[in-house]
Amino acid sequence: MEFDFATPVERRHPSGGDWPSQKWHRYGDDVLPLWVADMDFASPPAVIDALRARVEHGVFGYGLVPDSLRETLCAWSAEHYGWAIEPDWQLWLPGVVPALHMASLALTDPGDGVLTVTPIYPPFLRVAERTGRRPQQAALQAPAAPGEPWWLDLAALEAAITPETRLLLWCHPHNPTGRVWTREELAGLAELVERHDLYVVSDELHCDLLLDEGARHVPLAAAFPELASRTLTLWAPSKTFNLAGLTTACAVIPDAALRRRFAAVVKGLQPDGNVLGLVAAEAAHAHGEPWRQALLAVLRGHRQTLVERVAGWPGVAMSPPDSTYLAWLDLREAQALERLEGAPQRLLLERAGVALSDGADFGWPGFVRLNFGTTAKQLDAALKRLDGVLGG
Repeated sequence: MEFDFATPVERRHPSGGDWPSQKWHRYGDDVLPLWVADMDFASPPAVIDALRARVEHGVFGYGLVPDSLRETLCAWSAEHYGWAIEPDWQLWLPGVVPALHMASLALTDPGDGVLTVTPIYPPFLRVAERTGRRPQQAALQAPAAPGEPWWLDLAALEAAITPETRLLLWCHPHNPTGRVWTREELAGLAELVERHDLYVVSDELHCDLLLDEGARHVPLAAAFPELASRTLTLWAPSKTFNLAGLTTACAVIPDAALRRRFAAVVKGLQPDGNVLGLVAAEAAHAHGEPWRQALLAVLRGHRQTLVERVAGWPGVAMSPPDSTYLAWLDLREAQALERLEGAPQRLLLERAGVALSDGADFGWPGFVRLNFGTTAKQLDAALKRLDGVLGG
């Protein structure tokens, strides 16, 4: 099938209704937004058709997670990850971010340490404080030279662990750097987790967007079965199929005792499933593979475009992401900004009219995150504006 990833979808002033978008309505009409992680592509036709059929039914009462959805996710996991999960391992939830907070409440006690590795998706950095726990952080090892990858610094991670540490919030693949962790890095992580008796929440939200051809995601709990009794894996169709607004995610928890513990905390603190989100999730996993493959080809091209453009910005460094549609740019040595005061994100917003995510929110000031999950036309327009500020 042919899918249209080239025609821009009007999101700021759509015809037929006023549907505010976080991405497109945070800033004025003169700003091109490449910040929050939602794409500017219509979701797969199979998803839209399934939603249309459900809407035409006309009744939106409380729903249940259908057995067919559970079986569909089992099939997806077996085919794409080589992990044979069971239907009853699944707890369907209204989003990954709420699940991070619920996991902290379920798996730790007040005052316990909740550890994460920076730079990291900003909600990770708020979980401990919001749940009355102790925030703990370790830093990744930054690239040794421009274009080289980020690395997991196991020594720094172990140094950050204290007797109070109970929970590791892990991101696999990583947001914002786009790293797909190596088997060796994950083996070192697994050893630390076991030796220090930690629980792990593995946010694998971007796992279906590995960009290198032939790359295959291996869930942490599948790669290291000895961690299954202490690991909660989070998946969602939101990034892969552009369904974030339908607030549907799944916690995969093989251990029955851990699953009961988590479910007991979630009950009453989060709403039951979004009936439209559940429909969309099943349609995406059952019929969305051709669309996903076409999307990956588009994103690979956009990544290469970005690599070439960044090469023309003196002092700006980027490690090409292994996954997803997010690029993490180091602007600390950007020659065009060196005599200007202020965060790079704000300077580029003011001078180029391009909205990016501020690295300070990820724990690393001086960086920005750029979302290239948009049409080639929109991406080129934004990059031309950035050329005018950052170019040599």
